[in-house]
Amino acid sequence: FNTAGMQPLVPYLLGEKHPMGKRLADVQKCVRTGDIDDVGDNSHLTFFEMLGNWSLGDYFKEDSIRWSYEFLTSKEWLGLDSKWLAVTVFEGNTDAPADDFSASVWESLGFPKHRISRMPAKNNWWAAGATGPCGPDTEIFYWVGEGEPNPASNVKDEEDNWMEIWNNVFMEFNRLEDGSLVNLPAQNVDTGMGLERTTAVLNGKKTVYHTDVFADVLAKIKEIVGEDRYIERSARIIADHTRTGVHMISDGVVPKNVDQGYVLRRLLRRAIREFYKMGYEGQVLAEIGKMYIEKFKDVYVVVKKHAEKILEELTKEEEKFGKTLKDGIREFERLVNGFKIAFERSGQKVTQISGDKAFRLYDTYGFPLEMTLELAREQELTVDVEGFKAAFEKHQELSRTASEGKFKGGLAGSGEMETK
Repeated sequence: FNTAGMQPLVPYLLGEKHPMGKRLADVQKCVRTGDIDDVGDNSHLTFFEMLGNWSLGDYFKEDSIRWSYEFLTSKEWLGLDSKWLAVTVFEGNTDAPADDFSASVWESLGFPKHRISRMPAKNNWWAAGATGPCGPDTEIFYWVGEGEPNPASNVKDEEDNWMEIWNNVFMEFNRLEDGSLVNLPAQNVDTGMGLERTTAVLNGKKTVYHTDVFADVLAKIKEIVGEDRYIERSARIIADHTRTGVHMISDGVVPKNVDQGYVLRRLLRRAIREFYKMGYEGQVLAEIGKMYIEKFKDVYVVVKKHAEKILEELTKEEEKFGKTLKDGIREFERLVNGFKIAFERSGQKVTQISGDKAFRLYDTYGFPLEMTLELAREQELTVDVEGFKAAFEKHQELSRTASEGKFKGGLAGSGEMETK
């Protein structure tokens, strides 16, 4: 799973010659679940298509910023009004100096100083991981607040009114194991522009979910559950997660309890639960999946090629989880009611679900830990995650022992065993 376009290009950022030269452009499918709790807001998605352009030791900050500005604002290209744009730059820290140069380039393009926000590393520093290529970035935002852009507004003071649409990363450092930074053999540029967000602003939409990628899917969900039971955020989560599922399955991932398959299973089960929240308990993911297959079949050949497999896996997972979801939620509610009774008797409030009970929800009802965490948060409870992990490991050990006993004869350990 690539959460950023730079990950496959790390060797070339470190100095290896790329077979296609120093200037590249690409469109990349990405799956990112680190901010899954934000999905359903105006801009976050778990699957998105990332537009990138790259300089591997060729052009650097000034050209990158000027060309980005030209592409966004020129009538020849996207034609956005510069008054609706704001930018951020790295403010500097003990590791690296402030990116004053990028700020000066934006000023030279006519950007008012108050529209150039200086932000900390958590906002304006990009890295491949704990070690490896990294550097400051400058991010470009578009106004999504009410009415015309407030002339005094900027990203630092009013982040909710601005949606990031493009990120220019200046890869000039390599972080070593000891945490120190050294200069890379060459200065590189990695930009990332979200296709869905750019589509939204070009069409005058306030959210990615109002674009034609999602609008008809949301309308279909409303038709299925009924307008009186329709919950916009739940529908957005379903629309996003099902789309992600379609692309993951088309790329060969199937729902499992390990690795990428676990991520897929978690997403699909989360979508199913959102339907249950709206009072709908029928099988419907394949119907939504068909809509996405139709949208993408002529864009990605694997979607068309694996259409039957996609619908089969969506249906299987829905059947598998649908049988236990209701019982699992009932078991969770029983736990919560038990806490309330204990509180009434002792006057002491129970605030945490034990690891053993969380594991029971997983093992018996197929609840991923993350789903139990979500349910708990809704009830203002926490979950003993470390206790869950301990129960999980104990279960794995018992399963391995049983397996070794069952397959004495040379077969033990010959393949990966799922825990469920």
